[in-house]
Amino acid sequence: MSDEFQEMPEDWSRALAVVAHPDDMEFGAAGAVARWTTAGKSVAYLVASRGEAGIDSMAPEKAAEVREAEQRASAAVVGATGVEFLDHPDGRIEYSARLRREFAAAIRRHRPELVLGFCHHDQTSTGRWNSPDHRNTGRALLDAIGDAANRWVFPEEGAPWQGVRYVAMSNSPRPTHAVDISDCVDLAVASLEAHTSYLAAMQPPVTDVRGPLLGLAQAMGARFGGRPAIAFELIPR
Repeated sequence: MSDEFQEMPEDWSRALAVVAHPDDMEFGAAGAVARWTTAGKSVAYLVASRGEAGIDSMAPEKAAEVREAEQRASAAVVGATGVEFLDHPDGRIEYSARLRREFAAAIRRHRPELVLGFCHHDQTSTGRWNSPDHRNTGRALLDAIGDAANRWVFPEEGAPWQGVRYVAMSNSPRPTHAVDISDCVDLAVASLEAHTSYLAAMQPPVTDVRGPLLGLAQAMGARFGGRPAIAFELIPR
């Protein structure tokens, strides 16, 4: 594999991002979403849980309401067309036929040419052990793309969609492609900052979003011609 990232394909018009939790897109790919929507592309979000287990000091029922609202506000910052939630239990998302069916149904409904997900590997880009929610969601998503294309798999979920051309996973330890976010850093920062309650509840509380995000973009940019970037693993189709 070349040390330099390749340009992410841009010959598409509709994307669907499927992740486990509110904030997964903001910690991984929101800057790229901003770049794409500014260019006139459509990106919708599907979130498997409502993140109700993500704030230790807040009861799950309240946390789900807060985190859903913050995710919708965050998505709006970068121009996403909308956010749907599936209500799988935060921290206990299981790989299952049900999860594949729900993802396949969303793919058939949205008819994306690009599908985005969050790292499905055992380890993330940081080298740390990945959460089961991320692993299970990512792997079910990769399988659901094939399910969505097969008319005999989950036929009750509508007409098949065989138009997915690209699949890209953020926060991967094996990135291959990148997106220049030079003009979208402010939007990426604002999108993550919209998760006010979640960031404040982290240990220690996150008070500086711009520094780490810009640092990450610059680190990725070192393999992308020096341009601040968001990196993805493009999964062969």
